[in-house]
Amino acid sequence: MKEEERKFFTQIKKAITTNPFSSERVAIDAELAGISPTRSIDDIFQMLQHKLADETRKVIGRQRKGFPLDGYDQKLLRYGILFKLFYLYCDDYDRLIREQVEEGEDSCKVEFARDVLQTLIESGFTGAEALRFFALFFQMRRAFFFINRIAGKSSSVQELRKNLWNNIFTDNIEMYDTYLWNRMEDFSTMLLGETGTGKGLAASAIGRSGFIPFNEKLSCFSESFAKSFVSINLSQFPEQLIESELFGHRKGAFTGAIEAHKGVFSLCSPFGAIFLDEIGDVSIPVQIKLLQILQERQFSPVGGHTVERFQGRVIAATNRPLAAMRADGTFRDDFYYRLCSDVIEIPSLRQRLDDDPGELEIILSFIIRRILGRSSEDLVDEIGSFIRHNQPKNYPWPGNIRELEQCVRQILLRRDYKWQNAAEESVMPLSAAIDQGELTAHHLLAYYCNRLYKKLGTYKAVARVTDLDRRTVRKYIAQLRQH
Repeated sequence: MKEEERKFFTQIKKAITTNPFSSERVAIDAELAGISPTRSIDDIFQMLQHKLADETRKVIGRQRKGFPLDGYDQKLLRYGILFKLFYLYCDDYDRLIREQVEEGEDSCKVEFARDVLQTLIESGFTGAEALRFFALFFQMRRAFFFINRIAGKSSSVQELRKNLWNNIFTDNIEMYDTYLWNRMEDFSTMLLGETGTGKGLAASAIGRSGFIPFNEKLSCFSESFAKSFVSINLSQFPEQLIESELFGHRKGAFTGAIEAHKGVFSLCSPFGAIFLDEIGDVSIPVQIKLLQILQERQFSPVGGHTVERFQGRVIAATNRPLAAMRADGTFRDDFYYRLCSDVIEIPSLRQRLDDDPGELEIILSFIIRRILGRSSEDLVDEIGSFIRHNQPKNYPWPGNIRELEQCVRQILLRRDYKWQNAAEESVMPLSAAIDQGELTAHHLLAYYCNRLYKKLGTYKAVARVTDLDRRTVRKYIAQLRQH
């Protein structure tokens, strides 16, 4: 391989292993394509595909003429072939994803599978390698598809999308492919964020993006990704029923158990994930039983002795202040550490608008498309204008995206919205709290940050006044609102 070719294919390898939601990846692709990174993504990829096809053709042509590649160059060429083949079939993968969403739990036939597998084998990959890479291609495209459903261009949302991708593939997909593609069940995830920020959407992106093997005989994937994600909101169940919902129960296990019931841990597949929403609401005894499952990967239904094995991933979420709960003993440290292989913070709507005011129109476009079933730029402009002209100054959006959705519905119905005052009413006045004589330094800072936020309107401004970093300011304000 010539030096310029080796440099090109080395960059291809770097592109493959770089997070697709990062600015670094866009710069690498643009450099490979030989055009400006300010050009559209479609333009960059079109040019890159043409250049990659030409470079690959030249190297393979010389190979066939009796100029073999050494081991390193052969490996680089394999990266180029994988890169080219992945993007060649992106549209087919996207159609398959949409078809599978419509079909539900029955795995769809993959009509283009034979072409991809045959091309891989003809390019020098073994049959086992071809099957694994085909499944990895589909996993990568699913992850991109579902992560990209988190609309927005603010820096906090861009960081969230990067973090979700790394949660699925690590920060090096080459290492993931070598060591971890079938070992991710041991990596639990904790999602933190205020109510209404979209923790469920982030969890579903992770849960629907696990590795699923391809069944060549049946020409379909071993399981539908629509079946692989199981979710439960723990705050919806009384204490005496949570164990039954989690682990299931046998007939007659307790009064009212007139038939056997499968819990969510029984329903979760080896290729899937279970989402435990509002994990901060569960009692210590339930935390202990969940900890045992995470450690031993085994459980028994209530009233039964049969041991079942759990093989999926666990994703947990809460809007409660876990640091304070761990300090007062209502959330066990050992349980927290077993859950937090990765901790991802979901940004609030306030933070997103603080980062980029234009985020409002992007989110409104997504909400309106979901409500109406189609896009409408006119409605986005009209509703966006109404909100900007009528919302109270520095309105904190305490209900986040969920509140904004209801705001849109009310504006559509009656061209009005009653702005909430709940956030202000729930916070004790600072002077009254001091007069009570039981205010900790932690709460003093929280009250002070909250008062400054109402006055100044942004986390950045509060951080400048208090000499705290912006994340600490946001933590204090969020914790106070949750009390």
